[in-house]
Amino acid sequence: MVQSSNLRSIDNRLDSIQWKSKSPLTLDVETRQGDIKTRHGRFVGGAADQVEVIEVDTGVVRVYLLPTRGMSIWCVESEGVRFGWQSPVSGPVHPSQVPIFDPSGLGWLEGFDELVVRCGLESNGAPQHDEKGQLVYPLHGRIGNLAADSLSIEYDEASGRLEVIGEVRESRLFFKNLTLRSRLRVHAGSAKIELLDDVTNELSAPTTIQLLYHVNVGEPVLGEGSSIEIPLDELAPKDALSAGEIDQWNQYGPPEAGYAERVYFAKPRADEANECVALLRSANGERGVSVTFKIKGLPRFILWKNTGAVTDGYVTGIEPATNFPNERSYEEKQGRVVEIAGGETKSFRVSLTPLTDAESVNAASARIQAISGDEPADIHNVPRPGWSPGA
Repeated sequence: MVQSSNLRSIDNRLDSIQWKSKSPLTLDVETRQGDIKTRHGRFVGGAADQVEVIEVDTGVVRVYLLPTRGMSIWCVESEGVRFGWQSPVSGPVHPSQVPIFDPSGLGWLEGFDELVVRCGLESNGAPQHDEKGQLVYPLHGRIGNLAADSLSIEYDEASGRLEVIGEVRESRLFFKNLTLRSRLRVHAGSAKIELLDDVTNELSAPTTIQLLYHVNVGEPVLGEGSSIEIPLDELAPKDALSAGEIDQWNQYGPPEAGYAERVYFAKPRADEANECVALLRSANGERGVSVTFKIKGLPRFILWKNTGAVTDGYVTGIEPATNFPNERSYEEKQGRVVEIAGGETKSFRVSLTPLTDAESVNAASARIQAISGDEPADIHNVPRPGWSPGA
């Protein structure tokens, strides 16, 4: 009953989109592999007013992309199943309504309800204040609340490939000038969604960045008895509270009012192609979400378990990253920032696949087992020094 209400809430917001029939981003592309359709529009009314949206339909999956919110993915639909989560935040929220630099540093949470949102680029972790109590780095950075420009669509009729391309700039005179060039790539007849991101330091002087992909999944994939699978070298709880459930770090319970988030930090394994795969599997094994990422650019992994009441945001985060989301100064001391010379570009690759049958779920699981090999992961019972402050 609650799930139906949540779905109606999202449907109502989708109904508030005003589609542009004559936009150059509204296309019906015929390819040798099948048709791909795109629609371009804006939300009307409420906190979502004027948030730009691009719908991409491959015939197998429908993606709702938000250029106004840093090229985030709001939600995905495939085979009648909606993939995303029901946040207490009624989004998508226009960035002008999100107080990123709220003195607490937690203003980012007032706009958080996407399936996929990037955290970065200057910082991607916990808020940090200086010795006078002034905010230096807000929670999860700014990139997810900056609007893209230079939007375009490119496609190839022979291969059935289509890409939505946008650029997001995070800049401040005298301090930084970073450009995220994001390509969302799909293929006709395929459910796979690829994010091909290139970050360029537009200044002449070198700088450092951080980047984290916050992939957030709730019901109906997440539920009592669901589990996460990922090939690991090492995993540790972030804090003492998370350590209390280390024996079930990859298992999920039912929605529980008052449940406090648990977080686990990990070093993942990869195959010969430098790829790691994480899988969220439903309890019955008939639904799932797989997240594939290149660990050359994203060598760390974070699991966020927030299984509170459905009305409070029943969700888990599957998070490939350049670092762990601690205060930036701590991560910098540990050498977990990405150095970019003036004019240099760094590339990051992530893909997301909604899984709607047992066969595809089992295939993803088999690939994870192959990457894992026979060597067991090193699972720490307590926070690991060098990973968690104070450990």
